[in-house]
Amino acid sequence: MNVSRFFDKHELACKCGCGEAKMEPLFLKKLDELRDNYGKPIILNSAYRCPDHNRAVSSSKSVNGPHTTGKAVDIRTSRKEAYTVLSLAFLAGFTGIGVAQKGSGRFIHLDMLGSLEGAVRPTIWSY
Repeated sequence: MNVSRFFDKHELACKCGCGEAKMEPLFLKKLDELRDNYGKPIILNSAYRCPDHNRAVSSSKSVNGPHTTGKAVDIRTSRKEAYTVLSLAFLAGFTGIGVAQKGSGRFIHLDMLGSLEGAVRPTIWSY
């Protein structure tokens, strides 16, 4: 069972409707730390993704990606709040940070992948 002080299973579950929410406990602890330090609600655009849903919605069109590991989220954030969220994400220890701050679909991707998952970390990118 997922344990988070701020995010319930519905927020963490795959958006395809399968109901899976296989989030890693250490990742949730870091996400709670971020939320605690931010001091305001955080809206998740995406958290866990089952392999089929990941293939359907990710830019890589892969069945495996950061969200399928339970170690990634996309946080909805405005231009005004992005700097604060990014600063706190670095302090919390997130090692993969993607920034999308154009148009109406602004978000920040946070993950904690490591070399065992084939990821080069720490890293930051833009969408």
